[in-house]
Amino acid sequence: MDTKKLTLALMMGALGNVLFLLSYVIGPIAPGVAFDFSLIGVFIAGLYGGPVVGLTAGAIAGILPGIMFGPLGTGGVLGLVGLPIGKALTGLTIGLLGKGLNIHRRSHASIITIPTIIASYIPEGIFTYFYFSYLLLLFLNQQMGTAFILTILAKAVVEVIIMSFIIAALIGNRGFNEFIGAHFAKRNNSKPK
Repeated sequence: MDTKKLTLALMMGALGNVLFLLSYVIGPIAPGVAFDFSLIGVFIAGLYGGPVVGLTAGAIAGILPGIMFGPLGTGGVLGLVGLPIGKALTGLTIGLLGKGLNIHRRSHASIITIPTIIASYIPEGIFTYFYFSYLLLLFLNQQMGTAFILTILAKAVVEVIIMSFIIAALIGNRGFNEFIGAHFAKRNNSKPK
């Protein structure tokens, strides 16, 4: 990973933590529950920097949520490790999908981005289910009910759907693409003939 891509990963990971903090402090839905848009930075990093940049940004973006729901919440050290792993999985997946689908070269990149973003959450969703169903029980003797787990996953899917439209707007924005390309990640944005 070169310096520009490392900078992109660090900045988008930091953005993810800031977005988490803002949503957690300003916009709680219920006590301890808020919309979490920290994956916006992870999606940008993965789509513009590739799988390694996305993975790195995801691990960084999971630090503050890991602290809040880990040592400061009920997850202990397991939360501090588990949340960054989940977000890193999403960063890795969106980087692989974006690269494999060559989204930036597509004539309708914004439209393709929406289902790609949603699909990129699947590994983290599976990991989240595994985390709540088995890891918490195994390491902390905490058992979470199926209704609780499904509620967490449903909230996450709604968040990812909202973020997919935000990222689609950014992918379709020439100014944003030129800014990222000029400063962080060189991309060949020419359309196929």
